[in-house]
Amino acid sequence: MMDGPRSDMGRWSGSPWQPSATPSPEPEPEPDRRSRRGGRSFWARCCACCSCRSGADDDWGPESGSRGRGSGSGGRRPDHRGSDSRRPISRGSGVNAAGDGTIREGMLVVTGVDLLSLRSDQNRREHHTDEFEYDELILRRGQPFHMVLYLSRPYESSDRVTLELHIGNNPEVGKGTHVIIPVGKAGSGGWRAQVTKSSGQNLNLRVHTSPNAIIGKFQFTVRTHSEAGEFLLPLDPHNEIYILFNPWCSEDIVYVDREDWRQEYVLNESGRIYYGTEAQIGERTWNYGQFDHGVLDACLYILDRRGMPYGGRGDPVSVSRVVSAMVNSLDDNGVLIGNWSGDYSRGTNPSAWVGSVEILLSYLRTGSSVPYGQCWVFAGVTTTVLRCLGLATRTITNFNSAHDTDTSLTMDIYFDENMKPLEHLNHDSVWNFHVWNDCWMKRPDLPPGFDGWQVVDATPQETSSGIFCCGPCSVESIKNGLVYMKYDTPFIFAEVNSDKVYWQRQDDGSFKIVYVEEKAIGTLIITKAIGSNMRQEVTHIYKHPEGSEAERKAVETATTHGSKPNVYATRDSTEDVAVQVETQDAVMGQDLTLCVVLTNRGSSRRTVKLHLYLSVTFYTGVAGPVFKENKKEVVLAPGASDRVTMPVAYKEYQPHLVDQGAMLLNVSGHVKENGQVLAKQHTFRLRTPDLSLTLLGAAMVGQECEVQIVFKNPLPVTLTNVVFRLEGSGLQRPKILNVGDIGGNETVTLRQTFVPVRPGPRQLIASLDSPQLSQVHGVIQVDVAPASGGAGVFSDAGVDGPSGETIPMASRGGA
Repeated sequence: MMDGPRSDMGRWSGSPWQPSATPSPEPEPEPDRRSRRGGRSFWARCCACCSCRSGADDDWGPESGSRGRGSGSGGRRPDHRGSDSRRPISRGSGVNAAGDGTIREGMLVVTGVDLLSLRSDQNRREHHTDEFEYDELILRRGQPFHMVLYLSRPYESSDRVTLELHIGNNPEVGKGTHVIIPVGKAGSGGWRAQVTKSSGQNLNLRVHTSPNAIIGKFQFTVRTHSEAGEFLLPLDPHNEIYILFNPWCSEDIVYVDREDWRQEYVLNESGRIYYGTEAQIGERTWNYGQFDHGVLDACLYILDRRGMPYGGRGDPVSVSRVVSAMVNSLDDNGVLIGNWSGDYSRGTNPSAWVGSVEILLSYLRTGSSVPYGQCWVFAGVTTTVLRCLGLATRTITNFNSAHDTDTSLTMDIYFDENMKPLEHLNHDSVWNFHVWNDCWMKRPDLPPGFDGWQVVDATPQETSSGIFCCGPCSVESIKNGLVYMKYDTPFIFAEVNSDKVYWQRQDDGSFKIVYVEEKAIGTLIITKAIGSNMRQEVTHIYKHPEGSEAERKAVETATTHGSKPNVYATRDSTEDVAVQVETQDAVMGQDLTLCVVLTNRGSSRRTVKLHLYLSVTFYTGVAGPVFKENKKEVVLAPGASDRVTMPVAYKEYQPHLVDQGAMLLNVSGHVKENGQVLAKQHTFRLRTPDLSLTLLGAAMVGQECEVQIVFKNPLPVTLTNVVFRLEGSGLQRPKILNVGDIGGNETVTLRQTFVPVRPGPRQLIASLDSPQLSQVHGVIQVDVAPASGGAGVFSDAGVDGPSGETIPMASRGGA
């Protein structure tokens, strides 16, 4: 068990460089909620407005780990799967309102209800929920839907029919957890119902939901009143109704007015996540799988798990903030355990995941946090959860992302008199890349002008109001340095637009700024483009053009609110020698060469004493010890350039490699003639091979299909305990394949069969992981034809764990 959240070597720059104890995948025992932190709940700590709740208010979800009836998901495995072959019409023995079971002659009895909930029905298609692998009715708020009531006799004008929805353990009308909808009359908060057709003993209704409705799973009943008495339809699990946010509804504060955005950011079940460095961008396909069976229940269970008040679940600001806290396990035994130690023996290497489905279903099934995640895994799962709940969400990668630990809003690097780093002072770090989320909503809690994209970051880096969560934070406030806007704007601003400040210790012990890199942080911010797998740069929405007057004003505005408001007042430097680092396309398992280019931009000769230090580094900016260095004196004529090279053999770097195969070159130097200090940090990564996937035959719903996977080991050493993962929404539930060892430079081929369950273009994603090599992925698009009957055939796996098997290779070949 880790000593604390900062004991993770690969995550915190202040941690010593030695293997730490592997984090346990088991959550800590949960204390009683009322005794924790002085009796204040998670929600009270997360949201200041909830800290004044009355003790009489028991509108809470179940305790952690419990799955009580009436919760948003109930933790209950739905009773039937999404198959269009049958219609779940509930028919039951009703009771009168007195509850004595007496049905009097002439009483208007509801003998059955058809919510028109199948995927092929009008409701699901009109509400854009027909891809959910559920038979229950799934609606988006603020939009009408249809139902049919089956009655014991024809409906008469003197009859009164009332629809009722309940959510939570203590439903109350005033909190929106008990909704009463009188048919033919206006209800409260935008709820209403009208008769569209009355034919014999069938009553067709059109029901309008409120655009401010609570999201979650509601119980549904019908109450009738006639001269013969009142009747109440018993609660039936078949009649439960899911209600989600609605980006198609202009009255919903999550409304998105572009259909192509809604198709990409709400309905797309797969996407691209980018990693690496700005100069060497890697990309991987991620299966969000928000419509897979069980995922919606898992998303609602996340809200239940920490007892978020049901009355607050209609607010996307509050919901997204809770999701950012609960996707990580710190504080609240949330979905994923973060691990940056490099030791994943008690869980799954974060690089091995190919999607969110396996993670979320495991959390729903066991109630225990899943090992392990890093930033792109936290972001991928967050995209799944928010899209599933109806928020337009995208996954964002920021290259050269700063981690400001002292709220100075600058990245401070300290050196001694000889420009040797003072590691005990260097607590700030610059991540090669960091992945978070944007979600779209209005911000009625902020002044006008801050609607639109909001940053939500589930990676646990720093606490916010005492817990590990981040956002939602308006991107517009980040762009303009308005760090006093909630939530967590100072931290996110520093991630994208702080300056890298180099401090040198003076003879009297004080520190002086000797160099400022103004373009070193947030150098490139990208996401997947709409409607394609191309990259889309979004740097411009996060920051003004680098070096522009508006950008400099934003930085200086922000720093005046930081812990070092006068940081730029001490700046003093003369710069006429420029430094640039060049790296070839570095491939894992091969030798490489680094090159530093010095250019004299002045009119006088310059003599440079140059020092090069090479180390491996985690993608979080935490570097290992130097394993190779080079020192050289270079004389530059006016206007001249010179190149200093450093060859690095595979056998030199191989023993030191850590996750991501990244290395850090520290360049420092001193110009003899004018005292200019040179400082540059350059990160690069070793490229890993891709998996090659080939579809063997056409794909059709309900018909077995085969895929071939080919991989060549790029290393001259044996890969041991190799594990493949295979997953694709509508194609393949998460599957784990144990294939044993793969020899040095060996090529292997394996084949797997799967049965598509939904038609249309699908993504089948695979990964490979072993102790010697990770970050190996592959993807293929599979165009699935409908079955001859046109229906989907859903998996019967429910929320069971991923299937696993040990398989022999189809073939093995040499290099």
